[in-house]
Amino acid sequence: MIGMDFISFLIILVVALIVAVFLHFGLKYYVTPGIASFLAKVVLAWIGGWLGSPVFGHWWEGLSYGQVYIVPALLGALALLILAVDGPKTFKAAGRGPEV
Repeated sequence: MIGMDFISFLIILVVALIVAVFLHFGLKYYVTPGIASFLAKVVLAWIGGWLGSPVFGHWWEGLSYGQVYIVPALLGALALLILAVDGPKTFKAAGRGPEV
């Protein structure tokens, strides 16, 4: 996945946008509201989508392009965003993190 083509990059970007929009605007799942938080989610979701196929495997070859498998990319993006939001919320609830 290191030497991916531009179409693969765009597919992962669309997956990241869909997951970030769903979590940030649909479910209001964020640490801080605002566009900066949303853009950070897009970047993290892209990384999660990029890691999705190597980590979760290659599912449903009909829903793939090159080395990008859509379902594992969705799961990877979702998993990384949930970890990224739950971490600060957990530390804030425990009283160990900075005030957000």
